[in-house]
Amino acid sequence: MVSTNASAVLHDAPLHHECDFPHEVYEAMTAQEVIGWTLGKFGHRAALVTSFQADGMVIIDMAHRIDPNVRIVTVDTGRLPKETHELIDRVRDRYGIQVEVQCPSTADISNLVTKHGSNPFYRSVSLRMMCCDIRKVAPLDSALQGFDAWISGLRRGQSLTRVNTPRVEIDGNHGGIMKVNPLADWSNDEVWDYIRANDVPYNQLYDQGYTSIGCAPCTRAIEPGEDQRAGRWWWETSSTPKECGIHLSPAVRKAMAAAALPNGSST
Repeated sequence: MVSTNASAVLHDAPLHHECDFPHEVYEAMTAQEVIGWTLGKFGHRAALVTSFQADGMVIIDMAHRIDPNVRIVTVDTGRLPKETHELIDRVRDRYGIQVEVQCPSTADISNLVTKHGSNPFYRSVSLRMMCCDIRKVAPLDSALQGFDAWISGLRRGQSLTRVNTPRVEIDGNHGGIMKVNPLADWSNDEVWDYIRANDVPYNQLYDQGYTSIGCAPCTRAIEPGEDQRAGRWWWETSSTPKECGIHLSPAVRKAMAAAALPNGSST
């Protein structure tokens, strides 16, 4: 349990520079304490952003116990599985909270489908990244306007690209607001232990062998022994990061797309 003095240090920490944050104090806190500090400091200027995966459901349950009026924000890409929509309704019923839904620009979707078809992501990483940018990244950018902090379900054990995830960081991709990852140091087993112990609702696709759930055309169940994110964009080579881009900078997203293009060609 973190000390009262440590919590006071966190509450008074200035927000203008990442180096002002004592990361060792965040690391010593429990997930509930990190969430409690975030909601206490930022109130309704903090968004709990979730795609309703297992990690996000744990955070929703914890946050609701701390503040029943916590703001839940999600992006509906237009290609989500029906099981995800069913879970969103169960969350509304279970916790009695409003889920703030952000959708992509209809004009951008129309232009994408007109130019590249309904499922361009199967043809190249660059087209997949373009689709993710339009359906996920841009809507999240819009959704976070006006917030001073957001809470995500990132964990270090999810993938190699996330092994250095801090508990708290300054998000330069969204205007320097606070990004909080309360489960950064949790294992997958700890996530599911919490879900079972607290009867937390979860996506029924997990019972069908799914371990990471995104858009329906880009997600499948995994085989025994596969990495837990192997079911995301499974047709891409193993060297391509399993990331949609919402946790990456614009420069990294651009580099990912460019690296996948043969001989510098464009799409």
